Amino acid sequence: MIAFETALRLVRENAVLLGTERVPLARALGRVLRRDVRSDVDMPPFDKSAMDGYACLRSDLPGPLELLETIPAGQRPSRKVGRRQCSKIMTGSMLPKGADCVIMVEETETLADGRVRHAGKPGADNICRKGEDVKAGDLLVASGTLVTSKVVASLALAGCVKPLVSRMPAVGVLATGDELVAPGVRPKGPQIRDTNSAQALAQALQAGCSAKSFGIVPDREADLDAAIEAAASGSDLLIITGGVSMGDFDLVPARLKAAGFDLLFEKVAVQPGKPTVFGRKGRKFVFGMPGNPVSSFIVFEYFVKELLAGMTGLARRARDPRFPLASDYRRRRADRLARVPVRLTREGAAQPVEYHGSAHVTSLAGADGVISVPAGRTGLDKGELVDVRPI
Repeated sequence: MIAFETALRLVRENAVLLGTERVPLARALGRVLRRDVRSDVDMPPFDKSAMDGYACLRSDLPGPLELLETIPAGQRPSRKVGRRQCSKIMTGSMLPKGADCVIMVEETETLADGRVRHAGKPGADNICRKGEDVKAGDLLVASGTLVTSKVVASLALAGCVKPLVSRMPAVGVLATGDELVAPGVRPKGPQIRDTNSAQALAQALQAGCSAKSFGIVPDREADLDAAIEAAASGSDLLIITGGVSMGDFDLVPARLKAAGFDLLFEKVAVQPGKPTVFGRKGRKFVFGMPGNPVSSFIVFEYFVKELLAGMTGLARRARDPRFPLASDYRRRRADRLARVPVRLTREGAAQPVEYHGSAHVTSLAGADGVISVPAGRTGLDKGELVDVRPI
């Protein structure tokens, strides 16, 4: 059994960077950028008005001012503003030559002869200067950035209509166990529904992968061998749930070795998730996860996502946010690092959810994140600051 930090290091060191492809901007969501994107223009590209109003010379205020023209957004001004003159201007419109400020339309009055007078107090110039947001050549989005909805606009600003991104990792999912039936089947006797496949598929898709389920495999060597071969052949990463512990029918580690995988670790000093297997065969990887759904979920969050980050070039995540613990948390044993699901309260505290163990799958549905209890500690105290990993 190895320490969590050692296992994490092995995952990071063995990750193999995938190739790249260009995809239309509309399909780039959830992909990892593999080349810096820089602006090819200044933004704003010209001096523009920050609001609806009148462009004029500050020294001429309060006026009255002769109205020269109206400048809609997208139209170039046709006249230069001179002394005691103004042009009506819309938000985002190009500032006419000669003007050095824009007075808000709400602070003006129009006289009977059509001239405009400023009725407010002197204030800001209300002008957005050329290049004040971005200058041509500025870095907009760095390589390694996950393309999200808040990133897409910056790519569009740079004219990056086909960003270079990492190839989408292909993930195959296998569930093992004679006791498992599909979610659509009503269990009988000792049977239970397979929740791990749906969970792993959802996590893989949410992590920006393509994912395919290869079904439920009985606890028999021949069946496992055939399923592992089929699932691994078209996958960059194979996820197998169940069959990795010490029982008579936990055959997965041995069958992975028989399939040519080099197993880099088989047990990790963490709870839940102790019987976690990680292996490699060339450029293909495998995780064998515990059959209990909370365990497999946690293993995916802490180990599989780390591997996927290395495969796609995703930049290392920032430190998890910190929250005070809403109540005391206690546990009976302190020999391993523990992960505990929590929800965030309206008061901004982390409250451990009702949790009966790693088979308690519904505990995750009400959780916002996971906290860690270090090995050697039997609990955490109310008010203690804890790092909450969002889930």
